[in-house]
Amino acid sequence: MNEILFLQPVLQEKIWGGRQLAQFGYDLPSDKVGECWGISAHPNGESVVKNGSLEGQTLSRVFEENRDLFGDSKAAEFPLLIKILDAQDNLSVQVHPDDEYGKEHAGELGKTECWYVIDAKEGAEIIFGHTAKTHEEFNQRIDKKEWDQLFTRVPVKAGDFFYVKAGTLHAIGSGILILETQQSSDTTYRVYDYNRLGDDGLERPLHIQESKDVTMVPNVDGTLARKEVQVGDSQLTSFGDYDYFSVEKWDIDGQVAFTKKQPYQLCTVIDGQGSIEINSATDYPLKKGDHFILTSNCNEWTIIGKLTIISSHPGDLNQ
Repeated sequence: MNEILFLQPVLQEKIWGGRQLAQFGYDLPSDKVGECWGISAHPNGESVVKNGSLEGQTLSRVFEENRDLFGDSKAAEFPLLIKILDAQDNLSVQVHPDDEYGKEHAGELGKTECWYVIDAKEGAEIIFGHTAKTHEEFNQRIDKKEWDQLFTRVPVKAGDFFYVKAGTLHAIGSGILILETQQSSDTTYRVYDYNRLGDDGLERPLHIQESKDVTMVPNVDGTLARKEVQVGDSQLTSFGDYDYFSVEKWDIDGQVAFTKKQPYQLCTVIDGQGSIEINSATDYPLKKGDHFILTSNCNEWTIIGKLTIISSHPGDLNQ
């Protein structure tokens, strides 16, 4: 019945990556692995189903040919992309477009995303927003390269959550491991990149005009609506419902039963191990690093063990 789809992640090497993703059981091809695309139907890194009658098929094909598994979704393409990022070094300071700009200039959706901080070294920080009050001030500070006066820096720790709306100037700092839930898009405009050289020995390209076009001015932080519910020794945390996705964290210690409330759920085990029982019939083992989709055929499930899962589902604009 294809109640649950386990997916093979795709590893992406990045100039700022490291080896932290090995802790999730992944076989890293180098010492510069920056991203694990755990649940992806994007052509730049597609997940493949690992189990059941759809084994070996790409997620984009499964979504196109088996819409019943996704609540007969009307979305033109699979809407979300789930990543784990290892920032061994600072990422570029960047911004993503909204849907209208992305479709017109990049031929794909815009990119609103959110971050759950899995781990962060002491003193780690992100760049999140900017200080400019007008477009003129924003453009002038970029043209004069007044980065310290422009960027807003925010300290982070494990357990923090950030909603990064399209148009938000941002950068993940070194020493941070995050799970990212985002629209299925790979369009990024770099504003500043520390004058780093790429593999070709040249500075990586910047996208100054595009960044000026799409950055929110003044910056507006998204409103967070974190709610926590205790179930025995387990804790279920909702980080809020947003236009493109809703995200939850399930800290399981023992056993918790769930009933389907959404057409389908995207899940990543970020710590621990246990098992999941689907529709009171089939058991599957779970371990750190697993990525899976609970399809529309999954009406109820019970998670047993000691493990932490980040779960999401599409929001109203992604149905």
